Amino acid sequence: MAAPSASSSTCSGVMERSIRERVPPLLTDLYQFTMAYAYWRAGRHEEHAVFELFFRDNPFGGGFSLFAGVHDCLLFLRSFRFADEDVEFLRSVMPPDTDPAFFQFLRCLDCSGVTLHSVPEGTVVFARVPLMEVAGPLPVVQLLETSLLCLVNYASLVCTNAARFRLAAGPKRKLLEMGLRRAQGPDGGLTASRYTHIGGFDLTSNVQAGFLFGIPVAGTMAHSYVTSFTSLEEVWPQTLSAVNGDHNLVDIISLTKGWLSRVCELLGAEPGKIHEGELAAFLSYAIAYPQNFLPVIDSYSVGCSGLLNFCAVALVLCELGYRPVGVRLDSGDLCKQSLDVRRVFRLCSEHFSIPAFDSLIIVGTNNISEESLAELNSKENEISVVGVGTHLVTCTKQPSLGCVYKLVEVRGRPRMKVSEDPEKSTVPGRKAVYRLIDAEGHPFLDVVCLAVESPPEAGLPLSCYPLGCNHTALSVTPARVTCLRQEVFSKGQVTQPLCSAAETRAKVQSSLQTLHPRHKRLQKPDSYTVALSQKLHNMVKEIQKGSSNNTNFLLAN
Repeated sequence: MAAPSASSSTCSGVMERSIRERVPPLLTDLYQFTMAYAYWRAGRHEEHAVFELFFRDNPFGGGFSLFAGVHDCLLFLRSFRFADEDVEFLRSVMPPDTDPAFFQFLRCLDCSGVTLHSVPEGTVVFARVPLMEVAGPLPVVQLLETSLLCLVNYASLVCTNAARFRLAAGPKRKLLEMGLRRAQGPDGGLTASRYTHIGGFDLTSNVQAGFLFGIPVAGTMAHSYVTSFTSLEEVWPQTLSAVNGDHNLVDIISLTKGWLSRVCELLGAEPGKIHEGELAAFLSYAIAYPQNFLPVIDSYSVGCSGLLNFCAVALVLCELGYRPVGVRLDSGDLCKQSLDVRRVFRLCSEHFSIPAFDSLIIVGTNNISEESLAELNSKENEISVVGVGTHLVTCTKQPSLGCVYKLVEVRGRPRMKVSEDPEKSTVPGRKAVYRLIDAEGHPFLDVVCLAVESPPEAGLPLSCYPLGCNHTALSVTPARVTCLRQEVFSKGQVTQPLCSAAETRAKVQSSLQTLHPRHKRLQKPDSYTVALSQKLHNMVKEIQKGSSNNTNFLLAN
């Protein structure tokens, strides 16, 4: 069912080329260039500025999110530069009175002056926490906004969705992502395959994702393959040799008919209801892939045809020394059908003394959602692997995470957007973010401090102001403190090792395990506390007061 993945070195080189092709510097909004021109025209192109990236609400009504897309952001920054054809196109779309010297300025731009501090990819994160800090020349960091948002918004959303499916499924059941045909275009499909694997899925049906990202790929047959056959006369070749090296070819048609009669007799089934075309399809596939036989068995009737045909062909393979893999169910009551299928497998194992039938897997696929997966997990069933497509990759419960990118400092001075809607006001200044851990090892509060402040210390009380709590101070004493963000890009170079999808996937599971169950409940989770330090809270109040008095604070978008 599953094929081996590509090597990590091959994946790394291919991914960098993929990013350059998928995310060129023109993949942004036009107003980024008009703003950059205005900065340049005013002589502000060397001013140092700082932007932050964050989201305002945890997705899917949940208590957490997973931060993803950092890997792609780093590759994007490393390759960011304008080609001659990029600049010529900009000449044609920007206002005609744009100074021609600006286009020469663009031609020389890169990210050598940009520094990025970020929460590591795969970390559990929460609303309102500044996840990325992007610092550098004002027009350059402005130009990066749309591309960075594009790279992290969907990646984080679909990664979080995958983690929720994994929580609903439990740790033991394997999960197969199979949403490429339902995804929002080829790039959406590739991004979904990568980040659902990171979020907790084991396999993908997407071959290109396996090539690019090293994800194990899986798949055997669709209903169209089964229904394309009508008769055993279409099976060719009609022979198969045993796996033990005996080159004598066995008449597999005759052997299968004999086993089918014995299966029908064992189960009291009516041979007249068995679909010959389905049997032909199973035989043809088994001859092609005798070690990878896993057919879909509900093209006609599971109980009257599909299951019987599978058992007959699988018994032939076992007699010849091969190991059939299992079956796929794609319609009806998956739980009930899986129990019926497993009962038949056990009967065959006992009656025919074929131990391999005890280890056959049952794959369930049928428009699986988070809710139906949780329901499946609460019922008795024998499903070994669940395949999920539409509801996973399209994030039907919430189509966007809503990450934003806001200016917080220019020329060393804090900048704040003050809005009539408190939810849209920003927190000014360069910051550090710390996660406070309790005595049991669970994170319980993220505190956002000014960058110049001393970090919180384990065992010492800390006074802070939870966001959205009407300026009420809270005193907490952490057992342990960790700094959430680290420098990942500086002077044009990635400064931390780039992780593979498998390595980041392991980080996700480790990060989720530390989260308290009350925060990762799928329904009605407890809210996680994000707070401002005393000094940062005071600065926010001063700027808000100054804004109402029409002082000179710049209100940045």
